[in-house]
Amino acid sequence: MSADSEGAGASATYESAGVSIEAGDSAVELMKVWVDKARREEMIGGIGGFAGLFDASALKAYDRPLLATSADGVGTKVAIAQAMDVHDTIGFDLVGMLVDDLVVCGAEPLFLTDYIATGQVVPERVAAIVKGIAEACLQAGCALIGGETAEHPGLMAPGEYDVAGSTTGVVEASALLGPALVRPGDAVVAMASSGLHSNGYSLVRHVLLERAGWALDRDVAELGRTLGEELLEPTRVYAKACLALAAGTATHAMSHITGGGLAANLERVMPEELTATLDRGTWALPAVFDLVRDVGSIDRADLERTLNCGVGMVALVAPDDADAAVSLLGDHGVRAWVAGEVTEAAADERGAVRLVGDHR
Repeated sequence: MSADSEGAGASATYESAGVSIEAGDSAVELMKVWVDKARREEMIGGIGGFAGLFDASALKAYDRPLLATSADGVGTKVAIAQAMDVHDTIGFDLVGMLVDDLVVCGAEPLFLTDYIATGQVVPERVAAIVKGIAEACLQAGCALIGGETAEHPGLMAPGEYDVAGSTTGVVEASALLGPALVRPGDAVVAMASSGLHSNGYSLVRHVLLERAGWALDRDVAELGRTLGEELLEPTRVYAKACLALAAGTATHAMSHITGGGLAANLERVMPEELTATLDRGTWALPAVFDLVRDVGSIDRADLERTLNCGVGMVALVAPDDADAAVSLLGDHGVRAWVAGEVTEAAADERGAVRLVGDHR
């Protein structure tokens, strides 16, 4: 085939293929100020190298350090950020999904790396995404040690992007939390979510945007703000509060309430010989969950196995420390309450979690 038949008169370049090296360099310069804010003293150097460096000699202080790692993204919530052209909050969702998976075993998040893929690098947009990631890392106490921005023209539209990341933490082996520590009588301490967090958005978007046809700038009286503002509410980052809880009380296990809902996630840290019963009457269902249920005519079982329904994290705590746990979490800005109890399981309930009653 001749060059003329493909319309090739001038030389092809990377930029003519849709990738701008200059835009990528500009994005790096804009994000540096935010990355510099999300540092720990163990972090060596800055961004721009092929790998992030972290001084692991700090682990010498541990008798038996266990490294914990997690990788995740934010799902289809990015579609809301793109539609609203608001990009500096989605990083909280990424960091929350990552570090709060680590902290359930008692691990302190040490560092995090991110990956941003986009159809076209717009430096200001990439910098806004990294700003949110860095600010959330500050809240979590971990370093933003590196990352990657990839331009994928032809695979993604110019305004599209996705974000993902991974994080590493450490816990002393003797302080590891988990099912082996859970005992009958343990209190189930629930921690309030900030909203939908970053799960179930395929359902939420289907119900409110596609089926109901609501616009993101629609003022919703029940929410006290626009629909878009509610849907973009950042995920709560629990890491520091949960680490303080583990250090200050007899906490035996924790569960991050993400995809699958409250019961299914709590069951992941329940021993087979025990069961937990949670009373819905101990908290009110936040307005956004009522809204999704009512507009979509969703039954309670489907709602509870898809969305967090107002509980973003759960701790299983020795009964004598339950009140102290609620108070300590409150001191760290996390509203908490005793929602239930762990008991011996009947043959048909082994390892199960039951939700009973009705929300206030």
